Amino acid sequence: MKKIAGAMLALGLLNSAHAADKIAADLVLTQATLIDVAGGKAVKGHSVVLKGDTIIAVVDDRKLSDYAAKKTIRLPGKYLMPGLWDTHVHFGGGPALIEENKHLLALYLANGITTVRDCAGDLPDTVLQWRDQIKAGQLEGPTIFTSGAKLEGYKPLWKGTIEVGTPEEVSKALDGLQAQKVDFVKITENTLKPEIYLEALRQAKERGMRTSGHIPVQLTLAQMFDAGLGTVEHQSYLLRASTPKEKELTAQVAAGTLTGKEAMKQSLASYDEATARASFRYMASKGTAVVPTLSVSRVVAYLDVDDHSKDAALQYIGKGLRATYEWRVQRAAQDDAAAIAQRKAVFEKSASLLPILAAEGVSIIAGTDAGFLNSYDYPGQALHDEIGLYVRYGLTPEQALQTAVVNGPRFLGKLDRYGSLEAGKSADLLVLDANPLQDIAATRKIRTVVSRGQVYDRERLDKMLAETKAWAAQTTAP
Repeated sequence: MKKIAGAMLALGLLNSAHAADKIAADLVLTQATLIDVAGGKAVKGHSVVLKGDTIIAVVDDRKLSDYAAKKTIRLPGKYLMPGLWDTHVHFGGGPALIEENKHLLALYLANGITTVRDCAGDLPDTVLQWRDQIKAGQLEGPTIFTSGAKLEGYKPLWKGTIEVGTPEEVSKALDGLQAQKVDFVKITENTLKPEIYLEALRQAKERGMRTSGHIPVQLTLAQMFDAGLGTVEHQSYLLRASTPKEKELTAQVAAGTLTGKEAMKQSLASYDEATARASFRYMASKGTAVVPTLSVSRVVAYLDVDDHSKDAALQYIGKGLRATYEWRVQRAAQDDAAAIAQRKAVFEKSASLLPILAAEGVSIIAGTDAGFLNSYDYPGQALHDEIGLYVRYGLTPEQALQTAVVNGPRFLGKLDRYGSLEAGKSADLLVLDANPLQDIAATRKIRTVVSRGQVYDRERLDKMLAETKAWAAQTTAP
């Protein structure tokens, strides 16, 4: 009996020693096919090991015995990829709508969007607070990167703006944004003097701050690229660089002899593919990327034929935010037949530039413009609509996935932390029922979302959606 007891004790000590040799982990995701988005490959026979909010290993299944995980999730027949990014969203509508905006955070997660880039609204301080709370694990939602308040000229169209009109005011504004540790600088052009726009780009570049912006119609696209603009927000701006008449049209607008709307009309009429390709090659050489926002552009272009009043996604949007949609809807309703035809032509030609941009080396970064004001451009769902349009207009599913997984982190200098399934990367993951490299619509077939190591299975995601729907139903219109 003593010999048996001794043997059992020895075996127990041996097992304890072996256990001590193993690497501690919180979660193992195994038996899924891994999606290498950058490489465009589906990889089998490997598992992803997580600890806290980080991937600590991607290992051959035969080496899983090296790890001691608190939990293992087996995913046979499923596909595992990094979480999606929407790099152009807005939170806003004024202080009365802060809670409605806050409930959008769950919508993003429930739709597999683990990171958003906020491109300025009228709640910049609130969004900065959410960013820090989410990072600290005090608030549930996607990781937020934000510009804080945007730069504009005096008496701007948009609220939540820092008004600048001199180099000194630009410097003061950038000082304040840097103190808030914003992730990039957003610049818009409605009332900002062109020379101050260029000054803002110059100063931001000098400080090492990334920039995103709309394009002043009094300046050429090449001037923006030369000045170091990081991203062109909204692809339709690039139509202006697709005509041999760009300098001529720009000079006329700057002189006040031509309207911006007429310049766009003439740009479209004089489109030349060789000119477009040369412009885009130059754009790529300068490192300027584009965020197309095709989803909202298509919605607006076709408001005359598409009835959105019964969209299923409306039920997740608070009534206050829904009311902000009317601004754009009413503007579109005032268009006559010629204006309607023009907005459709601008959208279709702009969208057709996608494969040309890709071929000439321009980084395309998925973003939707979702949020307040932008009618029927639904947070969460819009990103799937966006990358679906990319494929419809000429990109491959692989390229479309890269716009929503790899290119956003690259712009922000975050590829060391995001964009792939590798050790050291953030534990932001998406489990799908189908292969997105074969069909981009597979990104909608979400089984599980992992956000900073927290697991949201289908049951939990459905509960989040139900709670968001119920909350939105009890909101009141202003």
